[in-house]
Amino acid sequence: MSNSSMISEFVLLGLTSTWELAICFFFIFLLAYTAILAGNILIVVIVTFDSHLHSIPMYFLLGNLSFLDMFISTVTTPKMIMDFFKEHKTISLGGCMAQMFFLHFLGGTEMTLLIAMAVDRYIAICKPLHYTAIMNRRVLKGSLLLSWTVGFVHTMSQMVFTVTLPFCGPNVIDDVFCDLPLVLKLACTETYVLELLVIADSGLLSFICFILLLISYTIILGTVWRRSSAGLSKALSTLSAHITVVTLFFGPCIFIYAWPFNSFSVDKFLSVFYSVVTPLLNPIIYTLRNREMNAAMGRLRSRHVSSWQFF
Repeated sequence: MSNSSMISEFVLLGLTSTWELAICFFFIFLLAYTAILAGNILIVVIVTFDSHLHSIPMYFLLGNLSFLDMFISTVTTPKMIMDFFKEHKTISLGGCMAQMFFLHFLGGTEMTLLIAMAVDRYIAICKPLHYTAIMNRRVLKGSLLLSWTVGFVHTMSQMVFTVTLPFCGPNVIDDVFCDLPLVLKLACTETYVLELLVIADSGLLSFICFILLLISYTIILGTVWRRSSAGLSKALSTLSAHITVVTLFFGPCIFIYAWPFNSFSVDKFLSVFYSVVTPLLNPIIYTLRNREMNAAMGRLRSRHVSSWQFF
């Protein structure tokens, strides 16, 4: 068979075919995406321009997490919102490949960044006197560079084989956006080896990282408990946000990619959860529960009010 594709677009089935539900979903996801952009941009602006937070390494990582969340949602959500008004939801072959590339690129980057944040919390809680010395600016920039590198290698290791696959029909994807397991099933050639690669690269990697993160948090809590049982509640408060983010991020990934080539009706809802709900909850978890972020928002608001009074 020729290596060139015989179809030029894919058909997305979306969340619903009912017009009333489509209108309801349109407003829900439009509000959610607006909140994602507003919340994550606010965190990036605060972390960037508030000098008080520059001395705390965690907020450098937090700002980059918000940046990634914002763009992960942007890869899929705007088209999902527009498709609610379309009877025939289609995406070009190139657009489908671009969605998968950036989704795994940004997702792999965020996966590594969450591990860096767990290391940051371990040093902050278990080695507080050496925290700023260990987590210096050079280490932070190196962690960020490593995260982007891992994300790029993660997506390229799968996409370099996917873009060469022939697609001759059918071209229907039962989801709200393109993702590797569903697209591979539509290829007009044997993809068994590539399917195993996706399971190992996305499913197994997500599961291993999730287990390692849970182990690291357990070690942190055990260390704090041995030193002082009174400090355990403070450590739990600090780590609860991180554990929540890790569970919300890795849970859908593990379910979707650990058994990627068996069709589950819940998969599309997990896809929505991964691309909409998690980026929406991250600003809430990190901002509303964080004393320093609330203080920084107060300083930003005061500065804004003062500048308006000046004019």
